[in-house]
Amino acid sequence: MSEIVKANRTVQEVVLASPLLNNLNLSSRYQANIHLKREDLQLVRSYKIRGAFNKIASLSKANLDKGIVCASAGNHAQGVAYSCQKLKCFGSIYMPETTPRQKIKQVKMFGGDYVEVFLTGDTFDDASSKAIADAKEQGKTFIHPFDDPKTIEGQGTIGLEILQQFTEPIDYLLLPIGGGGLASGVGAWIKEFSPNTKIIGVEPQGAASMKLALDNQCNLALDSIDRFVDGAAVQKVGDYTWQICNKVLDDILVVPEGLICSTILRLYNEDAIVAEPAGVLSIAALELIGDKIKGKNVVCILSGSNNDITRMEEIKERSLLYEGLKHYFIVRFPQRSGALKEFVNDVLDAGDDITHFEYYKKSSREKGPAVIGIEVQKPEDLQRLQDRMTDRKFIFEYLNDKTDLFQFIV
Repeated sequence: MSEIVKANRTVQEVVLASPLLNNLNLSSRYQANIHLKREDLQLVRSYKIRGAFNKIASLSKANLDKGIVCASAGNHAQGVAYSCQKLKCFGSIYMPETTPRQKIKQVKMFGGDYVEVFLTGDTFDDASSKAIADAKEQGKTFIHPFDDPKTIEGQGTIGLEILQQFTEPIDYLLLPIGGGGLASGVGAWIKEFSPNTKIIGVEPQGAASMKLALDNQCNLALDSIDRFVDGAAVQKVGDYTWQICNKVLDDILVVPEGLICSTILRLYNEDAIVAEPAGVLSIAALELIGDKIKGKNVVCILSGSNNDITRMEEIKERSLLYEGLKHYFIVRFPQRSGALKEFVNDVLDAGDDITHFEYYKKSSREKGPAVIGIEVQKPEDLQRLQDRMTDRKFIFEYLNDKTDLFQFIV
C-alpha cells in the first residue's frame, strides 16, 4: 500500500483529485445514495493518465532517452502521450485501426512532437503484439496499459481519493474492467482500508475476459470479442491483474452492450454527462443489482468520456434494440399498387414509425421483399404489430432474433 501512497505523490503533477459527486437521478431511481467518481473530468478525460504517468516517471533517464512504446485502444494512449510531452521523452503509440478518430486526434494533440501513432490490427491485442515486438527490436520500454505494478499503483490512487472524499462507510463500489489495472489497484486499496465494502467489477458482455479467468481460475483468452466497448475490449486480462482481482473482487457482473448504450443516452439526457461506453459500465450495472443497493451507499467510477460523436447513431440503435423498441422485418409485399399504402394505414399503429426501408421490386416475381425497420412506443407493441400483419395477410420474417441474418441484411 505504501507504493500507492508514493504513486499518489507522483501523479499530483498531472491529475485532478476528481470529484466524488452525488447523482440525484440515479439515487432516486435506485433508492440509494449513489456517488460518481468523475474520472471523466481528468485532462485526458479518463483515469488512464494516473497509471501511465506513474510508470513513465519511474523510468531512469537512460530508459527515457531510449524512448517508450505502448499499445492502446485510446485512453491509455492519451495518458502516455501527455506523459511523454510532460517528461520530454519520445513515444511510439500503437492503436487498433478500429479506434475512433476522435481518440487518435487527441493522442496526437496531447503528445505533440513527442509521439508517433501507428494504426494496426482490429483489436487491442493485435496492436499490443506489434508494440511489444517494436519495443524488443529497438530496446525501448513497453508501457503496459494494465499489467504492470507501476500502472496498477497509479490507478490505485483513485481508491485512496475515494476514501478521503467519502466519510461514511461505503457499502458497494462498482468499477469497470478492461484489462484489470483499475480494478486491481483500486480494489486492493479499498479492500485493505474498507474491508466491509463489496467490490464489484463490471465487464461488457462481448468481452468478459476477467470473468473467464476468474471462473476457470486460469488466465485464459476469449476466442473473439465484440469491439463496441473499445475501452474494455480485451481478449485476455493481465497475469498480475487477474490474480489481484481474484483476491479483492466480491463479484463480477457482465453488462449487455445495449444496456450500456441506454445508460450513455440517459446520462446525457438527464445529467448532461458525455460518457464513453467503457466509462459507464459501472453505472449500467446498477440496473442488474437494483434491489440489493436500496438504502445503501454506492460509489461508481465513471472512468472516461472520450466518446466519438459519430458513434451516437449506433449507440441509439443498439439502445432501441435492447429496450425492445426497434424491430426489423423482411416483408413480402404483393406487387400491386396500394400495397405499401395498405401496410402504412392498416398495419402500423398511430405511434409506430418506419425508420428503415429497402424495397427490391422484381418484375419477374409476383411478390417483392422489403427490409423494414419499425420503431414502436412500448415493447409490448411488437406482438400487436405482428398480429396486424398476420391478419392482413402480409408475409413477414422477424429479423432481430436471427443474429447472422440480421447483421448481414441490416
